[in-house]
Amino acid sequence: MMFFFKCVKPLNSSAVSHFTLSAYMDTGPWRYFFFLIVLCLYVLIVLSNVLLVVVICVNRSLHEPMYLFLCSLFVNELYGSTGLFPFLLLHILSDSHTVAAPLCFLQIFCLFSYGGAEYLNLAVMSYDRYLAICHPLQYNTHMTVNKTAALIGVTWLWPLLLCLVMTSLSESLHLCENVIHKVYCDNYSVVKLSCSNTSVNNVYGLFITSVSILSPLTLILFSYVKILRVCFSGSSQTRQKAVATCSPHLVSLLNFSFGAFFEILQSSSVHIVVRIVLSVYWLTCQPLFNPLFYGLKLSKIRFLCKSLLFELRQTK
Repeated sequence: MMFFFKCVKPLNSSAVSHFTLSAYMDTGPWRYFFFLIVLCLYVLIVLSNVLLVVVICVNRSLHEPMYLFLCSLFVNELYGSTGLFPFLLLHILSDSHTVAAPLCFLQIFCLFSYGGAEYLNLAVMSYDRYLAICHPLQYNTHMTVNKTAALIGVTWLWPLLLCLVMTSLSESLHLCENVIHKVYCDNYSVVKLSCSNTSVNNVYGLFITSVSILSPLTLILFSYVKILRVCFSGSSQTRQKAVATCSPHLVSLLNFSFGAFFEILQSSSVHIVVRIVLSVYWLTCQPLFNPLFYGLKLSKIRFLCKSLLFELRQTK
């Protein structure tokens, strides 16, 4: 999730109506094989996340803050993957890898707001676990229904607002070229094509990076320092509860941070195939792994998923 931009000297140019994605290679008949793999991956992501959203929504026993935050996380996975996979599927089969400028900026908005919402979701979930483990007696007092709804609302509205401003700033730039060296539209790549001064984009890039990434990570770090202190000073039962509820969250955080870290670096020193794979890692593996992490690790969700699937099988 790259938000830092370069300043370039103004040149004569005309308005850009479309962008060309140069990272797509001519794979010949293999394109149908790659299309099938990506399609299966997308279907698996949609089915697994929809299953968990349905399980949480229809079971009143899961209408608790922790599971509602999980539901928000799964909806975000659907949002982010839908911003990428249909686009990938279309271009894998296409001979022309061009995209209209408005659609390109729409994808930028969707993907980057997904990334911001992902970190905020993980931050809110860590705060919820901090309250549940460190202040169990006051948990219901602190994490009320209204507060839960407010936190979910902020998790979605804040990244959408930030990315709306970011996309508007990028769209107003005067561009000299229209070639993006990636398989999807990327804000950093678009701004690098600018002929005009991008100082405003640079300043806003620093602001949005600190707000979207550093602030949630600070809250997560604070929460887990407090949780670890309680675990080391508490009973074995407290430690087991902490491990059971926090381990999927930590795995999810590390997995997403790895992909986001590479996207921030945007390294050009690695092979193009490796660069392409790693650039889409944060958009593909997180939506796929999160349902598995939480669906398999949390016993309550695992049991209800099995029950729902068994009932669906019985009705056939």
